[in-house]
Amino acid sequence: MASSSLPLSSLGRQTLAALRMLIVFTLVLGIGYPAVVWGVGRVAFHDQATGSILQHDGRAVGSSLLGQKFTGPTWFHGRMSASDYAGDTSGGSNLPESDARLTKAVAAARKAAGPIGSRLPPDALTSSASGLDPHISPAYAALQAAGIAAARKVPVATVQRLIAANTSGRVLGYLGEPRVNVLQLNLALTKLPNAG
Repeated sequence: MASSSLPLSSLGRQTLAALRMLIVFTLVLGIGYPAVVWGVGRVAFHDQATGSILQHDGRAVGSSLLGQKFTGPTWFHGRMSASDYAGDTSGGSNLPESDARLTKAVAAARKAAGPIGSRLPPDALTSSASGLDPHISPAYAALQAAGIAAARKVPVATVQRLIAANTSGRVLGYLGEPRVNVLQLNLALTKLPNAG
């Protein structure tokens, strides 16, 4: 009659082999692989790996990957945020087009925009899925240009040039839509004469 238990020497060998595999995989996958990924990120994609932090006058003012709230007539404004740009509660409103609350929010955004309210593009009237979208459409930026130029007492053409200089095209030439990073654009505004 065959025994269902392994001989002690066989059990010991298998346990030793399992421990060796545990150590090898821990070193390779638990330490080596993360270290390589971290190193490649730090060397080849340093800016992205460190949070894409933007500086102004030697201090960090935000990440180009996260939207933030700008108020006042001298700054470009980003998209609405369902979470008021709180990173810990990121998310969209999830309101359907037929929801009265969305209709009310769109009407309020049009009214708050004043004379350009009736021409606002969709990204100016709705929040992004994350609530932290750092980009707006070039059309929305262009609509804000005249008001910002007047508030800063600079020619509209100067502000329009900044928009063009801070507009990114489609990824790989065909993915997504052209976009303007609001924080980068506002940092460019601070370099203008009479910057406010």
